[in-house]
Amino acid sequence: MTLPPHDAPKPTWRAWAREVRAGQPNRSAELCTHLAAFLHARGARRVLAYYALPGEPDVGTLVAEFELLTTRARFRPTPHLTLHPWETATEVSRFGVRQPPAGVPRVGLETVDAVLLPGLAFDHFGVRLGYGGGFYDRLLPDFSGLTVGVVWEALVVDELPSETHDLRVGFLATESGISPTQP
Repeated sequence: MTLPPHDAPKPTWRAWAREVRAGQPNRSAELCTHLAAFLHARGARRVLAYYALPGEPDVGTLVAEFELLTTRARFRPTPHLTLHPWETATEVSRFGVRQPPAGVPRVGLETVDAVLLPGLAFDHFGVRLGYGGGFYDRLLPDFSGLTVGVVWEALVVDELPSETHDLRVGFLATESGISPTQP
C-alpha cells in the first residue's frame, strides 16, 4: 500500500497502518530483548505496558523482568485510563483487549518509571498514531518518566499528521532496536 501524504487525514493513515501491520511477521521476542536491555540500563523497575491486540508487538514477556502494570479504560465522568497490576487483567474490554475488572485497586502514575505505548504507527519525531480515543494523550501530558513507542519498524514513518494535544514519545522500540526520537 502506498504511503499517504503526511497531511492526509488520520483515518487514511489508520487504514494504511492496519494494512501494513497485517503483513508483518511477529518478532515480539526480538523487540522485547531490546526493550529489556534498554529499560534495565535506565534503571526502570515499574513499567506501564499493554496487552497486545492482534498484530501489535506483544510485550507481555517483560513481566519476568519488571513489575508490569496495565490499564483499564473508563468512560465516566470523562474517558480516561486507570493503572493496575498486570496480572489483574482478567476481562476483555469493549476494544477487545484484556483489562482489569472495575473493582481492582489502582496504582498511581507517579510510581511508574517507564510507559510502553502501542500505536498503529509512529513518526521519527515521536508522534503516535493511535486508535482515536485519546486515552494516552489524556493520561500522560505531565508524565516525566521514559515514554517508549512500541511498533514494527515498517510502521515508523518520516512524519504523521499531529495536533497540539497529541502525545510525543521519547524513544521508539522496534524489532531492530531502540532509538531516540528527533526533537
